[in-house]
Amino acid sequence: MALVQWRLAQFPRRLVNRCKEFTSWLILLRQTLFYNEFTSYMVALETAAEPLFWAVEKFSRYFGPIFMVVVVCLTTSVVVIFYICLLPHVYSQSLSKTLFHLVFGHWLLVNIVFNYVMAAFTDPGHPPREIPETVSICKKCISPKPPRAHHCSICNKCVLKMDHHCPWINNCVGFFNHRYFFQFCVFMLSGTIYVCITGLDLFKQHFYGDKYYPFPAVFYPLNMAYDIIYGDPNKPFLGGIAAYQINASLHQKVNGDQEVNGHLKVISPHQPGQSLEVDLRGQNYHTAVVYEFVLCSAVVVALTLLVLWHVRMISFGETNIEVYINRKEVVRLKKLGLIYTNPYQYGFVRNWQVFFGLGNGRTFVKNVLFPSTHLPLGDGLTYPRVQSMGDKDRRDQGLMLL
Repeated sequence: MALVQWRLAQFPRRLVNRCKEFTSWLILLRQTLFYNEFTSYMVALETAAEPLFWAVEKFSRYFGPIFMVVVVCLTTSVVVIFYICLLPHVYSQSLSKTLFHLVFGHWLLVNIVFNYVMAAFTDPGHPPREIPETVSICKKCISPKPPRAHHCSICNKCVLKMDHHCPWINNCVGFFNHRYFFQFCVFMLSGTIYVCITGLDLFKQHFYGDKYYPFPAVFYPLNMAYDIIYGDPNKPFLGGIAAYQINASLHQKVNGDQEVNGHLKVISPHQPGQSLEVDLRGQNYHTAVVYEFVLCSAVVVALTLLVLWHVRMISFGETNIEVYINRKEVVRLKKLGLIYTNPYQYGFVRNWQVFFGLGNGRTFVKNVLFPSTHLPLGDGLTYPRVQSMGDKDRRDQGLMLL
């Protein structure tokens, strides 16, 4: 007679082992079908994002003019609101401050407009058929390519010292307009910070009213989140009509429930039974003040990151494309026991002098702080290379940059 033994106590352990074996089999199957010694997660990520890159290259040339119109319209709206709302507010406080704002604000405005126009309409530079130094042949143009030149798939041209293609200026950023692009970003960042500082008091009055919030006024998203989580549900956050309660120039207490002098009366959500007389001009004024601060603060965050990134690249003598090329070269030569040296790293001060085109009588104050159409140093076809430390073989290997 056969003896049956039940091993229920071992079932969980056996189930776990079977799951581990099945998982190992799936991993082995995936590696057998897809593993490649020469690939990496970055290559896989680039391959997965290829449809996105295709869409950007396909439609950027059509969206470029639209983005330019958006930049012009938003900048114009900020300037108009500054004249109509913020400048009279400053004038009511001090005449000397008003004179300062007129001078400083117009200096920023002139530089913003000048550098944007120059960045958008200056040809970044394209290599001619005959060049003094050839490092490779462009696969798209089938023409010789000088050092630091790269092909732009959106413009369908090779660009000298190409940094990137910017849809906001509908142009490539290259040898002849990189300085204009960077200065536009810096002056636009300075201008938006200046507008935020100037309009902070008005923004606090119109956005917060008489309510208290734990975070500073500039962190209005955090204050709104705080009000949603911890605020009284019977007194919701109203950065609109409720804000008129603390600005005597925008509302007037009235009695009754009818229209007065053709003005709309809105019942206050904080004081039942009491009404506010709010005219259309007051509503537009309030909306303009809040719009101005919110837009400029958002631009400050975006441009701060962009400017810091470009400051880092310029300080190391690189462009946006060369950052990734140099990183790959560092990894490749490290495996060979060599040290890669950027051949265009001239030192911090010299890098900035070359970028701004200073020298030969050009100064920072005259040619950078004020509009200037001076050309960059060199011709964009050849660049002097630094001499790295070490033996000749290491120097020859480390100075290779296409």
